[in-house]
Amino acid sequence: MLQIVIFISILLNFGDLPWGTSYKDCIKEVKDNKVMFHSGKTMVYDDHKEKTTQELLDNPDIEDQLHYTYNQGAPENNTDAGRIRNDAFFKEIYGKTAQDVKANLTTVTWCPSFVNQKIQFSKVNGANLALIKVSSELDQHPEWKKHLTNIGGTFNWRVISGTTRLSAHSFGITIDINTAYSNYWQWDCGCKNENVKLGYKNRIPMGIVEIFEKHGFIWGGRWKHYDTMHFEYRPEFFVK
Repeated sequence: MLQIVIFISILLNFGDLPWGTSYKDCIKEVKDNKVMFHSGKTMVYDDHKEKTTQELLDNPDIEDQLHYTYNQGAPENNTDAGRIRNDAFFKEIYGKTAQDVKANLTTVTWCPSFVNQKIQFSKVNGANLALIKVSSELDQHPEWKKHLTNIGGTFNWRVISGTTRLSAHSFGITIDINTAYSNYWQWDCGCKNENVKLGYKNRIPMGIVEIFEKHGFIWGGRWKHYDTMHFEYRPEFFVK
């Protein structure tokens, strides 16, 4: 319930936030259980339906997106906070098609002093500005170079493997760091079964994670269904 209240607060209170912008440029107001966008589009906030874990993934409303609390503690307390995404919500913000999203991409130079890789990221809601801040801080840590070179990808309009759900990469708000030092639950179990019993694996230094989180990115390594290469711009999870 607290997470839901926080999310509504983000949508209604559009003041400057220290970790970057939220959705103020796209959302006009929330009223009478409706999210109203500046584009004129209106969406139901809460459909009032009880859902299974799988239904939360496959058919979430906007309220469901904060069903889980984002864990920043020990991995045994991990949830799947951030894996629940309402595609229509993100399409309205970042682009309804691959071409729409591409039109909102801009180039970011990743860790210019020791990687200097050009990557594409959305400029909507200041996502690119948040990534630039992450890059600037990580650029002071050449000891993490092996994790930060050979970026696994940013924008890629595609579905998540084994599903019909769009990946967050489709919206240009996600970066995968070096896959050679990453763990992904589907790779480790050799399956796509959401109900499989998983052991936790991670090889990403927590210092990298903390810098991303400081600037509004959630980490896939905080998920029960872990994806340790994955960092996704979702500032709503960090509002205090």
